[in-house]
Order: sequence, then structure tokens, then C-alpha cells
Amino acid sequence: MNNTWFFLALIAPLLYSFTNHIDKILLEKYFKEGGVGTLILVSSLLSIVAVPLLYLGDPTVLAVDGKSVLILAGLSLLDIILLWFYLLALRDDESSVVIVFYQLVPVLGVVFGYLILGEAITRMQGMAMAIVILGTTIISVEIDSENHVKPRWKTVVFMSIACTCWAIELVIFKTVALEENVVRSLFWKHVMLVLLGIVIFVAVPKYRERFLTAARSKSRAILSLIVLNEVLYILGTVAIAFAAMQAPVGLVLLTETYQAIFVFAIGVLLTKYFPKVSVENIDAKHLWQKFLAICVTGLGTYLLLTSP
Repeated sequence: MNNTWFFLALIAPLLYSFTNHIDKILLEKYFKEGGVGTLILVSSLLSIVAVPLLYLGDPTVLAVDGKSVLILAGLSLLDIILLWFYLLALRDDESSVVIVFYQLVPVLGVVFGYLILGEAITRMQGMAMAIVILGTTIISVEIDSENHVKPRWKTVVFMSIACTCWAIELVIFKTVALEENVVRSLFWKHVMLVLLGIVIFVAVPKYRERFLTAARSKSRAILSLIVLNEVLYILGTVAIAFAAMQAPVGLVLLTETYQAIFVFAIGVLLTKYFPKVSVENIDAKHLWQKFLAICVTGLGTYLLLTSP
């Protein structure tokens, strides 16, 4: 196994870190009312951007087995559920807090890789997984201005569901892509996302009206930001899908740890130099809490990566 998979997998968290902050900006500044449903609808429909590109990449995409198409349809539904709970968490919390919970994805990926793909879990990996969980526990409480501590129950529940969906999705995607290929699998996954977006558009008048209102009233710059956000997400998905075909799912998911670092760094830079764009808590106690959570989850990730 060469190191190409690592660089491919590292592209994804870097691109995703930008989409995390763009999502937060869109929810806070431009889609305060019904933002979650609107962004899900936009994301689903804009998956159409990837469809012709993937078709050009492999004109045999239409030759996929019917059973595989049904499985990929289910994965697209998981994508919608993942996005829904992630956006709910992001609506009420900071990007640099929400993203730390994504470090549960490698843990869950190892578990599902064991259950579904038969990939082994060593004792050291089990200990490392416990350390990652400890790291996410550190960030699962909120410290207010009077140093009172309270649990982030909504964020914990929402992100636990989102992480479970992501881990299951990547593991099952690999089983399908091994029978077909990555491009074919991605093609049908995005086709299904577009179809789901059309269903949501037709079946949910509330989201349809908010989507149409946003399309009519928002400036070209905002619409460009939405398209850029979706393109970055699609490119990240493609990169991690190809990486998953070259290495065990658990290893690929370990690179998601870097996303927390990227999001944290971008959040600090935006707050210090572009406060009109986005602001996060960067006073000492909050910075230390985030830093400690990232370090602990990073240690767990390192142990997972280096354990035999």
C-alpha cells in the first residue's frame, strides 16, 4: 500500500473545513429562517454539477447493477440525514466545536469496518478509540461567562447521529465500489441525491418556497458562495472515495482528524482578521478547551494509525 491514499484523504478534510465555515456563514447571515431545510435542498439539487463530470470520467456508468443502484440510493438518503443533523448542530454551535465530534467517525468506521468488511481491531486500536471518545467528551460541555459548565446535549446527539451515518456510508460505499468502481458508484450516488432533492422540492412546500425566495432575492455573490460550497464538498467526497479504495476504511477516516485542526485555525483567523464574516469564542478558556480536545483526539488517532 503506497502513500497516495493519505494525500487523497487529506484533501477531503481541508476542503470540508472551508465548507464548514461557509455553512455557518450561510446559516447565520443569509438563511436564518428555515436555513437547514433550504441548504439541504440546495445541496441535493446542486449534486447535478457532479453528474456530467462523472459521466465523462467513465461513460460506462449506466452499466451498474440494479442492486448496486438501490444500495447507493440508500446511501444518498444517509447523506441527507447526515447533512440534516450536522446543520442542526452547526446552527446552534460554533464550527470549531461541532467539527471535533467528527473525530468519532474514525472510531465508528473501525467498528463498522470490522462488522461489515471483516477488518480487524487490535487491543491497541481499542484503547486508541477510547482516547478519541475522551477527547470528544472534553468538548461536549460548554463553559459560560461565569465559568458554569453545562452539557452540549443537542450538539452531542445531533453529531453522534451524523457521524454514525457517515461511517456506515463510507463502509458500504466501499463494498459497492469494489464490485463496480469508484466513478460509477459516485455517479449513481449523485444522481440519487438530485432525485431526492427533486422529491423534497415537490413534497415540502415550506422548503420549496424558501428555496425559491432565496434564489430570487439573494445576490449573485451569495449564490456563487453556495455553488462554491457544494463544489468543494463534491471534490472532497471524490477524494476520500478514491482514498478508501486504496486503504482500509479505518485508516482513511483517521485523516478526518485534520479537519478539526483546519477548522480551528480558520475560525481563529476569521475572528481576528475578518470579524464581519464570522466570529467564534477565542478567549483563553475556550481556546484551551478546543485545543485540548483536538490534542486528545489527535493522540487517539495517532495510536490508531500506528498500532499494528
